[in-house]
Amino acid sequence: MRLPRPILHAALLLAAPTLAAADLPGTRFFHGDWELACDNTRTCRAAGYSPDGVELPISVLLTRPAGPGQPVTAQVKVGRYGDNPIVDKLPRRFQLTLRINGTAQGPVGFDSDSLQGELNPAQTQALLAALTRKSSIEFVRSGTTWALSDTGAAAVLLKMDEFQGRLGTPGALIRRGTEPESKALPPLLSLVIKPGAIAPARPGDKSWVKQQGPALLKALRATLKNDETDYCPDLTEPDPSVEEAPTATRLTDTRFLVATRCWGGAYNVGHGYWIVNQAPPYQPVLVTTQGSEYDAGTITATQKGRGLGDCWSMEEWKWDGRGFVLAHATSTGMCRLIAPGGAWDLPTRVGLGGGE
Repeated sequence: MRLPRPILHAALLLAAPTLAAADLPGTRFFHGDWELACDNTRTCRAAGYSPDGVELPISVLLTRPAGPGQPVTAQVKVGRYGDNPIVDKLPRRFQLTLRINGTAQGPVGFDSDSLQGELNPAQTQALLAALTRKSSIEFVRSGTTWALSDTGAAAVLLKMDEFQGRLGTPGALIRRGTEPESKALPPLLSLVIKPGAIAPARPGDKSWVKQQGPALLKALRATLKNDETDYCPDLTEPDPSVEEAPTATRLTDTRFLVATRCWGGAYNVGHGYWIVNQAPPYQPVLVTTQGSEYDAGTITATQKGRGLGDCWSMEEWKWDGRGFVLAHATSTGMCRLIAPGGAWDLPTRVGLGGGE
């Protein structure tokens, strides 16, 4: 399963200063029933949920680009995971009324396919005000209520303000002040990665790992942290008859990508990927031990948050001719049974692959 690609910011108002990929900003934060994901363009997304385990779950996504004067937009998604007699009987087009502390804030339109709606600016402002203090937030229809938790929201919105440099400004969501709005940090451009050339395979590549023997495996093990030494069993006791034994794929005339199984769970498997020299000294560079597959210059890591499949994470590394650069990192949000495959796209890294 591949997650939806993050929304890519191909054109932003201000050019980004020169930053190394490792220095690009990004953060993820959780508190109570709310979470925050801010990416390397400084766009932030905050998602809130119903309390865990309710019969009628719902989730809200707040999105705010970086920069002075930028507004917050709000989307809402009705939960549906498996059969639900109430949700299953909703008409093709329907409305839920947003109600805050018992006061109606107007209807929100939905369709029964996506079960997703969008708050208007006035509703968004009312919701943001409610989230700064203890509030009752509900979406209601014909006596049926979907309740949104406010637990953790203020902490998450404060973290959003901090990441975007809004603390103390009129545009802050939590700690407003009189400092100039220009204090807010500007948006940054998406990471741009130019795909690197990949050398064609040669006769003997498939047997290269076996030919190197224990010296290569020892070099790979040396790149693992102490808490990872029990993983990657094929580096300790390789079994040539096992499909997951270390394999090599040629990257250049002098370098390989070596892959091997590193760990496995009830519903996830992680593979290690290293860039190594064809001849000693191998000088291995570990890319990840969380990988799922490699294809044509791209390593992906796609993992379930739990067996129900209502929450996922995905990372993607692109070969640029010198190494693999983390180009995308995202998750679908908390495991709250909002939807099979997850509720939202919450990236902490977005990038353009050069030809896109």
